[in-house]
Amino acid sequence: MESAGQVTESDPLKREEDGTKTVTAPPATDIKNRKWKEGLGCSRMSHWRTAVFFLSLFLCLTIVFAFSFILPCPVRPQYLIIWNRTFSDAATYDFLAIEHASQDKVMDVLFVLKNTNGTQNKSCADAGLPSPCLFVMAVDGTDGDTLWERPLGSEFHWAQCGLEHRTPASWHCLLSHSDNLTAIDKNTGHVVWQQPQPTGLLSSLPVLSVPDLDGDKVADVVLVASDNTQTQIILLSGKTGAQIGSTVVLDSFKSASHLVHLSKEGSYYVLLQNDTGVHGLALWRIAAEAKAELNANLKKDKHLEKKADAATGLVLIHESDAVSLLRTQDTDDSSDLLVVSGNEVALVDGGKLQLRWTFNISSVLGMPSFGHFNKDKVLDVVVEEDIGNYTKRIIILNGASGGVLWELQLLASANANSPRPTSIHTTNSYSIFMFWGLMPSESNSSELIQTDRRSYMLHPLYPKVLLEFTNALDHIISFKATLMEHGRHAAYLLLTGPENEGTEGTVILIKRKLKQDVPLCKVLRTGTSGGSATDEDIIEAFNRLRFSDW
Repeated sequence: MESAGQVTESDPLKREEDGTKTVTAPPATDIKNRKWKEGLGCSRMSHWRTAVFFLSLFLCLTIVFAFSFILPCPVRPQYLIIWNRTFSDAATYDFLAIEHASQDKVMDVLFVLKNTNGTQNKSCADAGLPSPCLFVMAVDGTDGDTLWERPLGSEFHWAQCGLEHRTPASWHCLLSHSDNLTAIDKNTGHVVWQQPQPTGLLSSLPVLSVPDLDGDKVADVVLVASDNTQTQIILLSGKTGAQIGSTVVLDSFKSASHLVHLSKEGSYYVLLQNDTGVHGLALWRIAAEAKAELNANLKKDKHLEKKADAATGLVLIHESDAVSLLRTQDTDDSSDLLVVSGNEVALVDGGKLQLRWTFNISSVLGMPSFGHFNKDKVLDVVVEEDIGNYTKRIIILNGASGGVLWELQLLASANANSPRPTSIHTTNSYSIFMFWGLMPSESNSSELIQTDRRSYMLHPLYPKVLLEFTNALDHIISFKATLMEHGRHAAYLLLTGPENEGTEGTVILIKRKLKQDVPLCKVLRTGTSGGSATDEDIIEAFNRLRFSDW
């Protein structure tokens, strides 16, 4: 039984007596209104959340649809593994440039033919030129088709592309032919400018372009030519080809090659050689003598200028006889200088001009090349030495110390028709080396036949093994191995033709993918042991290679 004064759940509204407060429940209508308003707020929030969700979903689907169907996916260019172009009754020259001439990602090939007709229904007569004339041609690296061709007057003297190194590019290839210098856009084949050939410069080769000297925002060019009495240095406008200022005349430097060197302090030097060694002349000195106001923005290297001759301004780089030059293929602005003379190969510090190392050698065949034989990230040097009796020694020198890392003797062609060694870098920090000749064990006679020549590939991880590929080719005029596509597609190109340069005959341009030759190669052991790897292991190691840019 409940007491009479107790308030319970069954009687929540019971009035309390004796002066206590009375608890009154809210009206039923107020409770309903409050619940309705609270329900209305939740309902509105749910609707907003639903709307935001579907809107986000719609936007996501739209973006996915756009990227999947509307925007095209990048397509890798499809290329032929092997292609060749044959030109009958034509002549060609030792010029083969690998450049981007089209809009795809594959490198293209530029070379020069001498012929009556081109490949795109163009003739010398159509261009108002006597036949035969020169055709500067660019062919597609993917399939060998002609991209463009430009007829020019013959005779051919020299050509050089890639002049925009370290400087802004405006035009891309420079040719010396007949009595003219012609700048050609490598992308279109259009003539950017053409100027009469400066007197006495027919045998000269251009150096790399130099900074803008005349204020037209286009990199300019230095031309150097020498005879028995004097050396001429001429500055040309990269925009118009017109001579800038006057000709700078020096004592005779018998320059077979010359370079532009950039010191650590940002000063440009034109490097020349004579009977006593290699000398450098500051660009600011050349510009000041050609035209007084040209050297205003050119930097001076205080360290090197302390070594300059007071009378001539020449800085001695390396003292030796019968010198030729070669710069290391390094992207550093202060890259070292490789100096090749009659009896030595020397590496000179490109910044301080101090001798790093020398290697004595009897007779160098051609110019050395570079590659990474070990993984110290320093470029090593590949040298071919003539040791007589149609035999040559291929030596790989340590770029850091000058010591011998690897060597091999090969028979050389009797007509000296062996391309210079080359290499292609891999993603594993070493290079694959490629060179030409004939293993003595592969020769059937003591006297080497002129056309008996083969190519070899060397893997630094297997130094006692070579891959030999038989190239039954005519006279090789030019040879290059390179990456045809950024980070992939290593290939080599061969330009063959008549033995005498410029003589008419059959000219063939060949491109072969490097790894395509691997299954066709013969595995040769060069040492007594040759290592423990089987032939299949060697082939597989070459097949697994992934190539890289320098």
